[in-house]
Amino acid sequence: MSFFGKMFGKKGEAAPTTGEAIQKLRETENMLIKKQEFLESKIDAELDIARKNGTKNKRVAIQALKRKKKYEKQLQQIDGTLSTIEMQREALESANTNTAVLTTMKNAADALKAAHNHMDVDQIHDMMDDIAEQQNIATEISDAISNPVSFGQDVDEDELEKELEELEQEELDKELLGVGPSATELPEVPSDEIKEKAKEKKKATAADADDKDLKELMAWAE
Repeated sequence: MSFFGKMFGKKGEAAPTTGEAIQKLRETENMLIKKQEFLESKIDAELDIARKNGTKNKRVAIQALKRKKKYEKQLQQIDGTLSTIEMQREALESANTNTAVLTTMKNAADALKAAHNHMDVDQIHDMMDDIAEQQNIATEISDAISNPVSFGQDVDEDELEKELEELEQEELDKELLGVGPSATELPEVPSDEIKEKAKEKKKATAADADDKDLKELMAWAE
């Protein structure tokens, strides 16, 4: 099997899940970071050799610097690879999150659909109409129960109104006829005053009679 066949797997094999791919990328990141740390230590070692042999052995110092340059180039390549792997891992993690969210939303939609599976909008409207109708009937029954019932008393309301008007008219007529003071409302005259007036009237009558007799007598004498 070729190198790329080993790396990407055989043709026709099922693609790894996002979780598996993320795990592989993290393992590769860790491996490259360790190699990066190893190369950094090799660069530091070659620098020490170059410093120590800069004046003593120029050829050895130059060889050390050449190796340092080679390690630095490898380190630069690893940095680029790590950046690419990091972006790919973040993209997969985002896709994995989106997949989980979409799966949850689909499950919720399926559950809602199952809940409404045995419900019909027209039937719901009919049921609500029935509830409203029964509520109206219950209200009418309550009103009928709360109203007073007259057992065996079939009274004509118009007849009662007419009788009441007649009674009111009678009262009004009495009030109009009784505008002047009644006998019971006349002021009382003291009995002594009545007797005195009677005596005076009697004396006046007697005096008139005496005058009349005197006049007749004088006329006869003449």
